[in-house]
Amino acid sequence: MKKLDSKQSIIDSKPKSVNSKKAKAEIKDGIITESNTDTNQTTQEVAAKEVVLKTAVNKDDSPSEPLAKSGDSPSEPLAKSGKRSAKAVVESEEKLVKASRKVTQSAEASAKAGKPKASVKPPRTRLERASKKYREVAKLVEVGKEYSLKEAVDLAVKTSTTKFDSTVELHINLNVDPKQADQNLRDNLVLPAGTGKSVKVAVFADEADAKNAITAGADIAGSDEFLQQLDKNIIDFDLLITAPMMMPKLAKYAKLLGPKGLMPNPKSGTVTANIVKAVEQAKAGRLEYRVDSTGIVHCGIGKVSFGPDKVLQNAEAVLASIKSNKPSSVKTALIKSVYLTTSMGPSVRVALSEL
Repeated sequence: MKKLDSKQSIIDSKPKSVNSKKAKAEIKDGIITESNTDTNQTTQEVAAKEVVLKTAVNKDDSPSEPLAKSGDSPSEPLAKSGKRSAKAVVESEEKLVKASRKVTQSAEASAKAGKPKASVKPPRTRLERASKKYREVAKLVEVGKEYSLKEAVDLAVKTSTTKFDSTVELHINLNVDPKQADQNLRDNLVLPAGTGKSVKVAVFADEADAKNAITAGADIAGSDEFLQQLDKNIIDFDLLITAPMMMPKLAKYAKLLGPKGLMPNPKSGTVTANIVKAVEQAKAGRLEYRVDSTGIVHCGIGKVSFGPDKVLQNAEAVLASIKSNKPSSVKTALIKSVYLTTSMGPSVRVALSEL
């Protein structure tokens, strides 16, 4: 074996035909080795074209340049393309790292899954989140029990917890479909004991009716001067009453009055020829109710300061009015359920058999 010097090359040589045993030159790691072939060969090429050795040997016999990639070895040089290219080697190493990372993560996840989960406290009920006063008065109402109307009124008055004069509310779930025109229940009535609210009534009428309305108790009454106030967007009343012949003049103020619920309507009794009677009823405590989109009627039937007897009278009047307005298309029972409550107080269910 002969060792090559640094930067030594092999010059091309022509192939020679050999009939017997012939020496064959091989180059490996800068070392020329000769091996004999035992087989007969007609021709054999034993030359390389301008092979430049890349293993320059220093005085210490160490390579002067490092390998291009960590995965390369002198016996397996990198190719320009394919699986043995530099790019392919780097990609394969990245895939191995990624696969090992996935295995580690899955092992960690399985280890966490084996651990017992931390206990989660159940959410508190609505009663537990309520105030101390509410929890105390709520004990007076038995859960799931239905009370007669008189008992429900007594409990509703007792369970009022507010410092102000609370409103007694009546909520009635009806077996109607508000989308049907004939089942859109709506009416008004005068409560026997009143509503307990002070209502500011305005009347839009001619001079004669305006004077009578003021006498009946109206707070504001007029014709042209009233329209001048509306032109300035001044609204200082809670209820507006007018005569049928005056409605065309109010038409252009529908966008102003309609969203506030102040536009007169014949169904609510605010468009009438008898203005004096309408004013007296409004001042006496007229209540207007209407079923909402879910088929429930919500209305305030008085104040806690009225006492149980007056509140009971108002509740009976409202229930009687609803029963009398039962739509003809409803063949089953009209009332599904009835609840009584006060502002910020617990609700009391009323037994339908007692109505």
